[in-house]
Amino acid sequence: MEISETHFVNGNNIRPPYPDGFLELIVGMGCFWGPEKMFWQLEGVHSTSVGYSGGSKDEPTYREVCSGTTGHTEVVLVVYHPDQISTEQLLKLFWEGHDPTQYMRQGNDVGSQYRSAVFYSDPETLELIEKTKAQYQSSLTNAGYGEIVTEIIQSQTFHYAEDYHQQYLAKNPDGYCGHGGCGVSFNLSSD
Repeated sequence: MEISETHFVNGNNIRPPYPDGFLELIVGMGCFWGPEKMFWQLEGVHSTSVGYSGGSKDEPTYREVCSGTTGHTEVVLVVYHPDQISTEQLLKLFWEGHDPTQYMRQGNDVGSQYRSAVFYSDPETLELIEKTKAQYQSSLTNAGYGEIVTEIIQSQTFHYAEDYHQQYLAKNPDGYCGHGGCGVSFNLSSD
């Protein structure tokens, strides 16, 4: 997929190689435009890109993903420096930034491409995901929400979305953003 090599908002490189010490987190929170904007605004985030992951087709197009035949979900790739922002802080935004109790949808956006998903590449990240999921589930349960249905998946190939989707809400400030989460706060705890 041909896309710009630099981030439309901050000018950093979108594709690897990234500076030494930087990490990646890939999350699916429904339509990818709003979540990408949430992440690019955080200090310590080097770049964000939108794309597709979790499915079977190599180099899928937006149209193919929206058809529901590829198995991919819309995702955001967050590249960050862990000394400036922790993985836990990114996961906090992930859990709070959408409704992880909705299955195959976010609000009025319905379909497998809008499902909640988080990808891990190592046992430490998986442990953090499971820990923060359990913590947020407790808060959601206390607020009357159901069970988290987020897919926790071992990292798969990240396929970049078309260039017009990259940093969409910076290029189209009045564009659609159907995000807001559940309104349930997530307080990170060390236990």
